[in-house]
Amino acid sequence: MTHTLRILSFALLVIWTSACAGPPIPHEPDVIDVALPAPADRVKTAVMQILTEGGYDVDRKDDESLTTGYRDEISGPWDCLLRWRFGTGRSRVEAMVTSASEQSSRLRLNVLYEGKDGIFTRWEDSPTALPQSAENQLRLIKNALQIL
Repeated sequence: MTHTLRILSFALLVIWTSACAGPPIPHEPDVIDVALPAPADRVKTAVMQILTEGGYDVDRKDDESLTTGYRDEISGPWDCLLRWRFGTGRSRVEAMVTSASEQSSRLRLNVLYEGKDGIFTRWEDSPTALPQSAENQLRLIKNALQIL
């Protein structure tokens, strides 16, 4: 390769890799903190049920805290490769259930959502997709607890 061709190739590479770079778009964290008219044990059971049915693996950190790994977005033999390379969104949830009284409890849900838009981009914080949003998770939990 000639010296000019090397410089031109390097300049094109720099322009190509930085063309889509930009500052991240700020968004509000997806957190809900509510009081529920149900005992803490029932709420924990409902949270674990809803998150498990939603594709999350739920881990119990302690008596009050529940965390999940990333949600299984795609099912198939190539799901890891697709999610790593081509995936557009992934989410995980942190939940804290505390007892307020004998018949009521407080639930704090935090949904952490990351997105990417191509093979050569990295995962970045993004606005939560509606099906995985904290508000939708709360709606499903209230339905499981039969709370209107």
